[in-house]
Amino acid sequence: MTLQFYDTMAREKRAFEPADPTRVTMYVCGPTVYNYTHIGNARSAIVFDLLYRVLRHHFGEAHVVYARNFTDIDDKIIKASKETGAAIADITNKFADIYRAELQDLNALSPGFEPRATDHIPEMIELVETLIKQGAAYEGEGHVLFSIEAFDDYGRLSGVDRDEMIAGARVEVAPYKKNPADFVLWKPSKDDEPGWDAPWGRGRPGWHLECSVMIEKQLGRTIDIHCGGQDLRFPHHENEIAQSACAHQGAPLARYWLHNGFLRMGSDKMSKSIGNVVLTHELLQDWPGEVIRWALLSAHYRQPLEWTDELLRQSKRQLDRFYRLLEEIEFSDEAGAPPASIVLALDDDLNTPEAFAGLHEIRDIASQLDGEARKNAIARLRSAGRYLGFFAHRPGDWFKGAAGEGPTEMEIEALLQERANARKTRDFARSDQIRDDLAAKGIIIEDGADGARWRRE
Repeated sequence: MTLQFYDTMAREKRAFEPADPTRVTMYVCGPTVYNYTHIGNARSAIVFDLLYRVLRHHFGEAHVVYARNFTDIDDKIIKASKETGAAIADITNKFADIYRAELQDLNALSPGFEPRATDHIPEMIELVETLIKQGAAYEGEGHVLFSIEAFDDYGRLSGVDRDEMIAGARVEVAPYKKNPADFVLWKPSKDDEPGWDAPWGRGRPGWHLECSVMIEKQLGRTIDIHCGGQDLRFPHHENEIAQSACAHQGAPLARYWLHNGFLRMGSDKMSKSIGNVVLTHELLQDWPGEVIRWALLSAHYRQPLEWTDELLRQSKRQLDRFYRLLEEIEFSDEAGAPPASIVLALDDDLNTPEAFAGLHEIRDIASQLDGEARKNAIARLRSAGRYLGFFAHRPGDWFKGAAGEGPTEMEIEALLQERANARKTRDFARSDQIRDDLAAKGIIIEDGADGARWRRE
């Protein structure tokens, strides 16, 4: 099967053909670093981490260039600084580091570039100057705004009706706007706010401007794939497309557009406004990263994903079954080529439900074999899982897991030693009591020829 993705702009699946197979470019809109990110942010990052893995498999690791940005200047960041008294740089560095650590726990590969908005201010000013000269932008009361009338295709990506968009924008229309739907490229800064000198006065960039500039500087004027959450189609990606095309004689910003679906909490979309947000760092305190990754990839990336505790429990049970089989072969950081069934599933618009079914089929086949054939099948399972970003742990470590509210590893090992001593002195009552006490705390003891092993239930 040809590698194909659903292109939001085309409204259909398209065979993927990069402009240059020796330099495949992809960009993912990253977080605004002022607070902890929620699991909806993580879904986008993990879905497109999988895309990155697929592209590397087909074109080679050295030939895929991946950038994911940090927005490190924003009204929310300024507000957080004023409320906490912390310097803006301290806030943005802290939460950028936390975000990286969270994604590492979710087995995400690091991008080749992580551009920050504040490192690209001169280029942003230059882009705004270009847009003004071309009549696509204008000044108004210290602001610079993009005129959507300058771009005939405005609204094509999102499908938003222009008349409806303008009607909605009239709710709080600014007096300096010629058209209610025109958007800000540059805004003035107050004396107690960060700002940069520009021909229109001291100020800071609008959110949409940042990505266009960082894409061009890090990856090129037209990239192969631009990714992000469904909520970014309008206005963020629509505005990126308009300003970039007008500044670059109509050149498209991206050749393919991929968007992941929303996370839902019950019947509601996850939203800060209604307070049903689940933070990634809190989930990682209770669940292994691979469990969260499995849950995030369990539905097709373009579909809504119902986020529940039961989904996490099911994900843990499924991964336990795989790791139980992986215990039978020697652990290795290396993995062979992924099986064709898994490759084909992901080549079809990242069809993770089909890929997961393929993993279960490989496990079922391996379970029915013996000897060397069984070991080869388990190794094949490991290669399949590694392609998807799983099975990075030694099985023994996986089953010991995080302590959570239960006993620590040191406490368990001490009790096992006490139990072993009790068995040597034939104090079976004490031995059984230790086993039962640990079982009540979710610790399963398995006695074997090589001694006792334990795992968390």
